[in-house]
Amino acid sequence: MSSLTEQIRAALASVKDPATGNTLVASGQLAELHEQDRRVELVLHAISPGYPHAAAVEAAIKLALADLDLAAIDVRWQLRVPHKPARADLNRLPTVKNVIAIAAGKGGVGKSTVSVNVAMALHRLGAAVGILDADIYGPSVPKMLGVTEHEATTAEGGGISPARYRGIPVMSVEYFVEPGKAVIWRGPMIHKLLTQFLEDVRWGELDYLIVDLPPGTGDAQLSLCQLIPITGSIIVTTPQEVALIDVRKAINMFEKLEVPVLGIAENMSHYRCPACGHSEDIFGAGGGERLAREFGVELLQRIPLDPRIAYGGEVGRPIVEADAEGPIATAFMELAAKAALAASVRSATGPKRSSLLRTVP
Repeated sequence: MSSLTEQIRAALASVKDPATGNTLVASGQLAELHEQDRRVELVLHAISPGYPHAAAVEAAIKLALADLDLAAIDVRWQLRVPHKPARADLNRLPTVKNVIAIAAGKGGVGKSTVSVNVAMALHRLGAAVGILDADIYGPSVPKMLGVTEHEATTAEGGGISPARYRGIPVMSVEYFVEPGKAVIWRGPMIHKLLTQFLEDVRWGELDYLIVDLPPGTGDAQLSLCQLIPITGSIIVTTPQEVALIDVRKAINMFEKLEVPVLGIAENMSHYRCPACGHSEDIFGAGGGERLAREFGVELLQRIPLDPRIAYGGEVGRPIVEADAEGPIATAFMELAAKAALAASVRSATGPKRSSLLRTVP
């Protein structure tokens, strides 16, 4: 190791990631350091897709190295999502780094729409993502994603090969029931199916598994929280108080099950007339912000009420794909990036989960 390389590493020893507070060198976030003819190339690990602090970190690096009179400083970023290995009794998803549950206190608030668009947004940002449709009684993820490029099948050598949509692995009860027929199951059957989806499905190496939960606080939520460690949840609500009443119950459930709430997504936040530009708060205003303030969590995003969002779900082309550069897709991209960053920060800095949830009846 050259003397200059040692000086560079020493100068960078105090530079921290603003998100985690960890130093780049000690945490291993500085992955590579190359120096030749006083030209320096650094390879850094971004802890989340759409990592928002890249510019700040690069500025801090250049400031730390200012006294070394370097000819050039080139910084390259590689996505490396952190995770905490699960306990042996919860290690049903050894190839999945983070599980993010999308939940809502009541139906009709756009939970599945948020699930699908967040997953596709993370995929667009370079993360490896899968979707588990855990809404056993009302599965809608396959419909929202459209035509599969690979059907769910029995895998060679055992297990289940998930369906694939644009490279995203997906599993849903919809693939195993007759179209149009109701799923009439009690809690133990739901628990058994979710266990099979977690243990037998060959998900592959994933940064995130997005789980679309059913509305409310029932068997599926309890089973999932008892079967695997969930990194965090995104709570979907609409602005009006009638929706917030049930959302408070959902947040309370996750607190009891020791599942962190990453933040609130306020859907159908407002409607903007495409003809005249007038905005109207059809379902009231400020509900998501009040809820976030009440529980001390982040309001991740306000998603407007727009017919194109619903249309995308109807035809199997989510808005993040159908209008990738539009303002609504941008809102979903920001929502996904914020949630992913919150999950990564918890994985990189948060405490290990206790076994309290094992005692929940």
